[in-house]
Amino acid sequence: MRYFSAVAAIILFSLSGNGLAQAIAPPAVAVPADLFSAEDVALMNSILESDFSADDSLPPLTPPSAVLPLMSAELALQSYQSRSARQTSDLASYTATTVIRAELPETKQQGEYEVKRQYSAPKSLLFTALHFTGDTFVKANVILRLMQSEVDHVQKDDGRLVAVSDVNYKFSYKGLREIDGRLVHIYQLKPHKKRLGLIKGTMLLDARTGSLVRLEGVPAKSPSVFLSKIKLEQDYADFGPFTLPVHVHSEAKASIVGKTIIDVYHRDYQVVPGTLQTAQGESQ
Repeated sequence: MRYFSAVAAIILFSLSGNGLAQAIAPPAVAVPADLFSAEDVALMNSILESDFSADDSLPPLTPPSAVLPLMSAELALQSYQSRSARQTSDLASYTATTVIRAELPETKQQGEYEVKRQYSAPKSLLFTALHFTGDTFVKANVILRLMQSEVDHVQKDDGRLVAVSDVNYKFSYKGLREIDGRLVHIYQLKPHKKRLGLIKGTMLLDARTGSLVRLEGVPAKSPSVFLSKIKLEQDYADFGPFTLPVHVHSEAKASIVGKTIIDVYHRDYQVVPGTLQTAQGESQ
């Protein structure tokens, strides 16, 4: 009981309102002789002198970091679809630095092109060249063609036709998995139609937020008769309320140059929120 008596005295000392004010130079404890023994008083004084001396400082109070609860698979999918719909209407524009690396293993040719990327809703995508290294054949026949196809896709295609939504896909839940310390829900994607821009594969959603983490698979329809054995992987990250790609990896076999490996990295996102109507007005 001796330890409990000393701790109780310290708690009462703090609750009196004078604990912090007198912490720099704590006085000796003066208590009635019949309440505590001499050993208790000596112990209380030693604790006060050691724990509240002038050389010590109180440790900062840091609240524990909040951990979001796990979502069910159904709720995570619903959250993702709601977030995706809001992004379509609320993302006015963004800029990013994009690095495109292309490799032709069979001819041992490669190239790396760094560009500035600027998107404005709903149908404007511009690239500004920054730096290129490598073989000009790869630049002209792989990288520039990839950039042009992306510009054409933004300008001409209807995003609703390729969105990862119930309209275009059947979702089948495949379980919960941990990736790099992050719990994700896994869904199998089966396109309702063989349409360009849709993929057959899997989608990974953050199990705590419903944010898109990764898409991987094969195209539902090949973009060209000259390409085969196409594989795609796309990693995403959150930037405020928006989810944008940070790495795209693709492999394919081309009839002319053989195997083609492309990695696209996006960094330094600068996102401008707003409504679709606002973005249209600014582009006019």
